[in-house]
Amino acid sequence: MSDTKTSSANAQRRRFLLTPPAMALGAAAAASLPAQAAPTILTPQSRILPRQGKGPRIVICGGGWGGMTAARYLRELIPNSDVVLLERNPTFWSGPMSNKWLIDIVSTDFVNHDMLRPANKYGYQLLQTEVMGFEREQKLVRTAHGLIEYDFLILSGGIRNDYEAWFGNDQRAIDYTRKHFPNAYIPNQEMFALKQKVKDFKGGTLVMTLPPPPHRCPPSPYERACLIAWHIKKNKIPGKILILDPKPKIAPIGVGYKQAFEELYPDIITHVPNARVQEVDPFNKRIKTAAGEFKFDDAILMPPHQAADMVWHAGLIGKTADGKPTGWADMNPRLFTANSDDRVYFVGDLMGTISDQFGHYPKSGHVANFIGQIVAKNIAQRVSGKEVTPLLPDNLCYMMVNGDPQEEISVKFEYEVDATGKVIQTQIDMDVRTSDLVKEDFGWIQSKFSDFLAI
Repeated sequence: MSDTKTSSANAQRRRFLLTPPAMALGAAAAASLPAQAAPTILTPQSRILPRQGKGPRIVICGGGWGGMTAARYLRELIPNSDVVLLERNPTFWSGPMSNKWLIDIVSTDFVNHDMLRPANKYGYQLLQTEVMGFEREQKLVRTAHGLIEYDFLILSGGIRNDYEAWFGNDQRAIDYTRKHFPNAYIPNQEMFALKQKVKDFKGGTLVMTLPPPPHRCPPSPYERACLIAWHIKKNKIPGKILILDPKPKIAPIGVGYKQAFEELYPDIITHVPNARVQEVDPFNKRIKTAAGEFKFDDAILMPPHQAADMVWHAGLIGKTADGKPTGWADMNPRLFTANSDDRVYFVGDLMGTISDQFGHYPKSGHVANFIGQIVAKNIAQRVSGKEVTPLLPDNLCYMMVNGDPQEEISVKFEYEVDATGKVIQTQIDMDVRTSDLVKEDFGWIQSKFSDFLAI
C-alpha cells in the first residue's frame, strides 16, 4: 500500500472517530422530554467530571490489564490523587486465557469481569466512553461524553488491526473480513463470534494468518492452533489447520510448539514459514503469500498490529529514519513517557521500541500489568518531587497445547541494563509440555486478577 493510501486511510479513520454523535443524540433526547424536565445537554465540548480532592488528576485511557493496574496503584501510592479510567467496553475481557475459553476449558465468567468492583474498592472513577481525541496543549481528553482535564495522561488502549496494510482504502473488504473471519485479538463482539465459528466448524481447511512481529502475545496464535486442533481431534471433525507464518520459524517456544504440532496433531496442523501475506481475497477465500497461494474453507485472519487509534489521535506515533510511521508509540524506553510530552505515559501493547537488541517488550498481559505498576510508581515519585527511578519488567507466558491430558509449555523473559545503558533481554523457553505448568498457569492468572480486578 502506498504512503498516499496510508495517509488517506488514517485521515478517514480520524475523521470518523472525531464525529460528535453525542450532540445529535443529546438534541434528540431533549426533544422527546417535557419542557419542564429538560436536562442539561452535554456535548463533546462540555467539560465533565469535576475534579475530586486536591491531588493531581490522572486520566487513563484504556481499561485493560495495564490501565486497571495503573489506576489501582496510583490511588494507593498517591492517596489524594483523582484517577479517572476511561474504557469503551462495559466489562473487562482478558486476552490471557481466552484461547482456553474458545474451546470451553474455562467459562465466560473466568475471562469476563465486572469493572465497577475494582473501581469502587480502589477508589478511582470509571467512565464507559469512547476516547475521540486530545488537546494536549490544554491537557484535555476529548470523549463521546465531553472534555476531561488531566495533569498526567496514561494511554493504555492496546492495539488496532491494520487491515489497511492488506486492503488499502477498500472498506468493503475490511468490513467483510472483520465480519466473516474475525480474529478476536481485541476484546469486543468478535470474542463470541470466533467462539461460535469454532463450534460451527464442520471440516475443511481452516487458515490462520499470523501478523509480522511485533504483535499481541507472540506465542498465543500457536496455542490457539493447538487448542482448536485438539477440539477437531476430540470431535473427529474432518478438518485441517493451516498456519501462515511470516517468520522463518516458530517463535517463541519454537521447539515446544514444533513437538506439539508433530506429535499431537500431525494430520491436522501444517505450519508454513516465510508466508508473509501479499494479497487477501476474502470474498473468494484466497490468500497470496511469499510462500505461495492458498485457498481456504474458513479462516481466522489476523492482519498486522499497530498501536491503538488513540496514539494516532494524540499525534504520538513514532517515525522511522525516513519519516514513515512505525505504528507504535514514540516513547522513552526507560521512563515510558512520550518523547515530545513527558506528561503522557504509555502502558501495555501500544508501547514502542525498547532496545535494538530485541525490539519491543512482549505485548502481553504480564508486561502490561508490570508496566502499569512501574508507571504508577514513576508518577508518584514526580508528584512528591523525588527523582524518578527507571525500573524493568519481566515477562511470563503459559500456553496450553493439549486438552486431554491438559499440558502446557511456557516462556520467560528477563531484562537487565548493560554497561552502555541498553536494555538486554534473555529468553528462557520451557519446551517440555507438562501438567505442572497448567497448575502454575492458573495460579499465575489468579494472582494477576487479584491484583487489579479485586477478585
